Amino acid sequence: MGSHELIHGSQTSQTQDQIIGLDSSPRPSKSVKSFRNPVQYVLRSQRLIFLFIGIAISSLIFSKLPVRQHQIANPAPLTTSETTHLSRRRVLYEAAEVQHVNAGGKVPLGLQRKSLRILVTGGAGFVGSHLVDRLMDRGDSVIVVDNYFTGKKDNLIHHFGNPRFELIRHDVVEPILLETNVVGTLNMLGLAKRVGARFLLTSTSEVYGDPLQHPQAETYWGNVNPIGVRSCYDEGKRTAETLTMDYHRGLGIEARIARIFNTYGPRMCIDDGRVVSNFVAQALRKEPLTVYGDGKQTRSFQFVSDLVEGLIRLMEGDHVGPFNLGNPGEFTMLELAEVVQEIIDRNARIEFRPNTEDDPHKRKPDITKAKQLLGWEPRVTLRKGLPLMVADFRHRIFGDQKEAGGGGGGGDATSSSMYSAN
Repeated sequence: MGSHELIHGSQTSQTQDQIIGLDSSPRPSKSVKSFRNPVQYVLRSQRLIFLFIGIAISSLIFSKLPVRQHQIANPAPLTTSETTHLSRRRVLYEAAEVQHVNAGGKVPLGLQRKSLRILVTGGAGFVGSHLVDRLMDRGDSVIVVDNYFTGKKDNLIHHFGNPRFELIRHDVVEPILLETNVVGTLNMLGLAKRVGARFLLTSTSEVYGDPLQHPQAETYWGNVNPIGVRSCYDEGKRTAETLTMDYHRGLGIEARIARIFNTYGPRMCIDDGRVVSNFVAQALRKEPLTVYGDGKQTRSFQFVSDLVEGLIRLMEGDHVGPFNLGNPGEFTMLELAEVVQEIIDRNARIEFRPNTEDDPHKRKPDITKAKQLLGWEPRVTLRKGLPLMVADFRHRIFGDQKEAGGGGGGGDATSSSMYSAN
């Protein structure tokens, strides 16, 4: 038994020796492992210390760096893809520079006015082309959309080649293909909603119809025959105003509404049927001046540059409107004919014809609201502005007979959206 125990003890001892021999290599300590893999050690055991050290180093570096002011010099024109990322207040207006501008359009002293990107529908017509000239002169980028129904490409030819100008032939009522204030306005309101643009509707004094209030203020609702021969235009404009205000109130569209009274000036269509262009063209051609009715009906005539100034102030101001934009100077048709005789031909004969249906008896704007809120009033008198129009008509009638077609719809017949004058 003793030998058995000795053998067993020997075996046990040998087994333990073998186990000891197999595990005889010393185990590395935790500090050695950490030394061999410092990244894992820091990330696992010293994360907070490492974070605080990083923050301290970063703060020290940034506190020592000089502050650099961002400056923009001669910014490159915006591409179509870039302009889609601009803010909602792009106003058809897409900023070409990042600078402060207040909503009233007044730029503080010492700050350069920001360049804008503006769409003008009907920009090849009478009023539209003058508006484009003004916008281009002040450094804006302008896109003109016109179907040339009453406008002419020649009215804008002096801007061709300018990188800030683009002309697109297109009818805003597509694909319906008919002339209407309502459809065109609705399409442009939809565009303004999609791109977040400010929308300007150029309405007309015709919304007052044959007024029972004189002069006409913006609070007057008008006296319009809804089934008369003029009702399509009158009610179309009234509906356009309704749509504009609905988009403004219901969808938050930034909207502006101008009610334009009779306007005259260079580039009017020579044979558009309006009284000023009729009288001027007839006097130059040695034709009788046609006066409809007894000639005692009154109108107010503003020069196109005054209108453009009013539109710009309205678009850049903070007030929706509507605003009357017209010259309060009131003339009967006979008085207008006499002024034309004085300027062109004192021997021009006046011919009376039956009056047209629903012809308003009086038309004179109350511009108190525009004076107070826009700081605007017309400056060009009829006797000062009419000779400029006569010179333009004389050149187009006698200088080049091919261009006797004229230059676009004029006066208060302009219809507008997002700076539009078609």
